[in-house]
This record gives sequence, structure tokens and C-alpha cells, in this order.
Amino acid sequence: MTEMTKNMPVLPGHDCGTCGFRTCDDFAEYLVSDPSALKKCIHYVDTSSASSCMANPALCSGCGKGTTGGKAEWKDSLGREYDFILDTFPGDPGPRETILPHNPMLTRELDIKVGDKLLGRPLGMSCGCPITHCGVVVKVDQKTGVLTWCVTGPLGPRKEKYIDIGYYSAEAYDGLVKDTRAELKIGMRYYFLPHRCMLQWRHSGLVNFINHRKNDTAIRVEGLWIG
Repeated sequence: MTEMTKNMPVLPGHDCGTCGFRTCDDFAEYLVSDPSALKKCIHYVDTSSASSCMANPALCSGCGKGTTGGKAEWKDSLGREYDFILDTFPGDPGPRETILPHNPMLTRELDIKVGDKLLGRPLGMSCGCPITHCGVVVKVDQKTGVLTWCVTGPLGPRKEKYIDIGYYSAEAYDGLVKDTRAELKIGMRYYFLPHRCMLQWRHSGLVNFINHRKNDTAIRVEGLWIG
């Protein structure tokens, strides 16, 4: 490893393309010749600084809590407070989301199967996220059209065949809570931050399943919206 490579920043690995490059690895290679271009990465957090980790705990590769002096700020990228970080299940490539295409018949008409790569955008009261989501299907209900997928970055659809389902409603998130500032109770609505949300915006949802485990808590959150 060269001295220059050793001192290069560690990029978040979202492969979102906002910087103008297809992948974080491509961007990292470019940064060798132009380090000032790092400002193009909207997700980069300098984890060597306690204050930077504080600003965006969900992207920090260290403790994951964004603390300074032992006190957590628990704020999203717009400065709004949230209650916990929703992390992914081990082995999942991204957040596990239950969705319903605005035309549920598409699930059957497009013959969507487990393993298919999809893209679409959550519209309206189900979230209204301005970013097109990409993901890989992990469960299909042909009767109702309901799909469960793991939301990933756009790299998969760029490289391989994908199915565009258009607008959809986000029905639920399933994941793990490792860091929280609130006691989790069934029937309560909370603000939370999906660990890999590209905008780092807080979401809100009603917790209707809790399974306390040794080192974390598995939960299901429905009735989603952003803000």
C-alpha cells in the first residue's frame, strides 16, 4: 500500500452515482489525482473527527452512535431528532422493505420472482421519497401483489437485467435495532433512521412486532412516512 493510498478517505460504498462515477471504487481512484473532489460525495463522513461522527451516526463505521463526551445528538441530515437507528439483518444486502406496486397486478404480469432486481419509487403518503429505490426480491405474494425486497444501491440494476415496477407504496420495514434512545413498545409510533438511507432523513412508523435478542432487537415498523 502506497502512502497516498493509505491516506485516502474510506468512502461509504453506496454506489449512488451522485458524484458522477458509477461506483465508489471508481470515485476513489479519481480522488488520487484530485482529492478536492471529495466534496462531491454527499454521504462521506470524516470518522476521524468526533464532531463529524456526531453529525451522521448511521454512516459512521465505528461505534455507530455519533457520540461526543458520551452524549448522543440523534439528528438526521436536516437536523431533526429521531429515536433509533434501524439496521439490516445479517446476510441481507440492504434494508428489508415490504412494498405494494401501485398496480398490484404487475407482480403477476411481470412474473416477479425471488432474486429479481427491481427499481421503483415510493410515492405519496407511503413515504414520498424523491429517490428511485433499487433492490433484490426476497419474498413474493402472487395473490396480493405484495413484495418484500432488500433495498440496495443502483449498482446491481446498472450491471444486470432489472424490472421497473414504477410507483409503489412502502408498507413496512423489518430490521434490527442496536442503538436507541427510547424504550421500544408495540403500538407506539417512533422516528427512526434507516442505516443506509441515502438522504439520511428520519422516517416514522408504528412498531407492531418486537423480538428482544441478546445483542439487539428485531422489529417490524408499519404505517411509514418521512419527516
